[in-house]
Amino acid sequence: MDLTDPRPEFGKYTMEENNLPDNPLVFFKNWFKQAEKEQVSLPNAMVLSTVGEQGKPSSRVVLLKEIQPNGNLVFYTNYQSRKGDEIGKNRFVALNFFWHEQERQVRIEGMAEKTSVEDSDRYFRSRPMESRISALLSPQSRVITDFYELKRDILELLKEKKDIQRPWNWGGYMVTPEYFEFWQGGKNRLHDRIRYVFQNGKWDKARLAP
Repeated sequence: MDLTDPRPEFGKYTMEENNLPDNPLVFFKNWFKQAEKEQVSLPNAMVLSTVGEQGKPSSRVVLLKEIQPNGNLVFYTNYQSRKGDEIGKNRFVALNFFWHEQERQVRIEGMAEKTSVEDSDRYFRSRPMESRISALLSPQSRVITDFYELKRDILELLKEKKDIQRPWNWGGYMVTPEYFEFWQGGKNRLHDRIRYVFQNGKWDKARLAP
């Protein structure tokens, strides 16, 4: 399968370093709001990468659900899933947003830790009933022998219309960023990259080669 063509041309936007904020969170929020305004498909979808005990990385797409005032980025999942197990053993994670329509990518690295019980409960109660039941019954990342049996169990519980409380093994993680990299597609493959690293109590900003 030959994937060398077509070669899409970039250059929709540019980045002027002199006009960029000193705080990458401000930068990220500005880009995120623009993605929402321009109706980018699922702007809060991000690739979450974790590393297991053997040093092997794994990635999957999750949804950003909150940007806290202190800059932490929040997502929710099953704590007993593969990602939850790996975060429990290695808190360093990487996030990657790609907004194709805007020719933009944002890479973020940082430390993950569980949100408070109160925050997890609050978000769980806001979810549709189908999502709450699925979180309760699905043994995420575990081997199952009958998908349709799981589906039947979910439908049966849905019919009962019970109040579903958050299970103990489901909740939020907040990622405290230590690194941001903003990538803007450029003409003739001369892409633009700005990176921020948090060190000595402040953010250091620099431009990187494409």
